Amino acid sequence: MRAIWLAVGLVLLTLNLRAAITGVPPVLGELREEFGLTGVEVSVLTTLPELCVGLFSALAPALARRIGTEAAITAALVVLTAGLLLRAIPGRAALFAGTVLAGAGVATGNVLVPAVVKHAFPGRAGTFTGLAMMLMSVSGAAAAGLAVPLEQAGGWRLALVAWAVPALVAALAWGPLTRRRAAEPVQQAAGSLLREPLAWSVMVFMGMASLMFYTLTSWLPQIMREHGFPAATAGTMNSVIIVIGIPLGFAVPVLAARMRDQRPLVLAVAALMVLGLGGLLVAPGAGWLWTVVFGVATGSAFPLALTLLNLRSPTAEITARLSGMAQSGGYLLAATGPLTFGLLHTTTGGWHASIWLLLLLVAPELVCGLAAARPGLLRPPEPVVTSAAPLP
Repeated sequence: MRAIWLAVGLVLLTLNLRAAITGVPPVLGELREEFGLTGVEVSVLTTLPELCVGLFSALAPALARRIGTEAAITAALVVLTAGLLLRAIPGRAALFAGTVLAGAGVATGNVLVPAVVKHAFPGRAGTFTGLAMMLMSVSGAAAAGLAVPLEQAGGWRLALVAWAVPALVAALAWGPLTRRRAAEPVQQAAGSLLREPLAWSVMVFMGMASLMFYTLTSWLPQIMREHGFPAATAGTMNSVIIVIGIPLGFAVPVLAARMRDQRPLVLAVAALMVLGLGGLLVAPGAGWLWTVVFGVATGSAFPLALTLLNLRSPTAEITARLSGMAQSGGYLLAATGPLTFGLLHTTTGGWHASIWLLLLLVAPELVCGLAAARPGLLRPPEPVVTSAAPLP
C-alpha cells in the first residue's frame, strides 16, 4: 500500500516541477505592463527560477537527512504553493518573492525525485525515472500552452495562481507519508562527494545538457527569424523541440537502465549535437531538419543525466546527495549559456561565434558524459551512525 501511495505521490510531485516556471514567459507582456517592469527586471524575473534551482538544490539533501525525505518533499510543495499564491498579490516585491519561493520548492522536489525512485522502486528505476521526466515535460508544455487562455479568461493573476491548486493537492498527498516509523539508528555517509571525480562528471554532463537545451530554446527562434522564417514558424520550432522531448523523456531512462554501459547513448547525443549545430552553421535554411535533430539530442541528454544519478549511486542517500550536487552546479552552469550566447551575438553582430561556442562545449559534455556513463558506482564515504529518520 505504501508503495502505491509513493507512486501516486511521485506522479503528483513531478506534475508540479515545471508549471511554475514555464507558465510565466507567455504572460511577461502583461506583467511588464502591470508593474512597469524594466528590461533588466524582466530579465531577472525570467532568470530567477534557474538560479533558485541551482542555489537551493544544494540544500535539499541536508533537509531530507534532517527531517526525512517525505517531510522534505511535503515542505517543498507547501513552499511552492505559497510562492504561487504570493505571485498573485499586487506589488513587485510579492512577484519576485513568490518566484524565489516557487524556485526553492521546485529545486527541492527536483533533487529528491531520484532518491525516492532509488529507494522505493530500485528494480524499476528506469521506468519511474522515465515516467517522472515525461510528466515534467507534459506539465511544462501544458502550463506554457494554457497561460494565455487563462490570462484571457481571468487575467494574469489567474494564469499564475492556477498552478497552486495541483501543488496543494500534491502537498496533501505527501502529508500522510511523513508519519514515519519510529526513528532508528541508520548509517549515513559522511564526507563530501566533491572529492569524487565521478560525481563531478555527472554534474558537468547534466550542466552541459541543460545549457544546450536552455540556450537553444532561448535563441533558436531569433536565429531562424533572421534566416527568413516567419515569426510564427520560428516559435513553432521551439515547441517541436519540447514536444519531441516528451516521449524521449520516458524512453531514454528505460533504455539506459537496461544497458550495462550507457556510453553509446552519450556518443549518440554528442553526435546529434555536432550534426545539428554544424548544420545550423552551413545550411540554416534547413531549419526544420536541425530542429528535429536538436529535439532528439536535448530530449535525450537530460533524461540520461537524471538516470545516471540512480545508476551511479549505491544507496538512496548517496543518490540524494549526488542529485543535489549535480543539479545545483549543473543549473548554475546552464544559466550562463543563454546570456553568453546572446552577448557573443551582440558583440560580433552575427550568430557564427555563438554557435561555434556551443560546438566547442560539446567536447566537455562528451568527455564528462563518457566518464559518467562508464559502468561503476560512486565509492561511498565512510558511514556514520545517526538516529535521523531513514529515506522512504
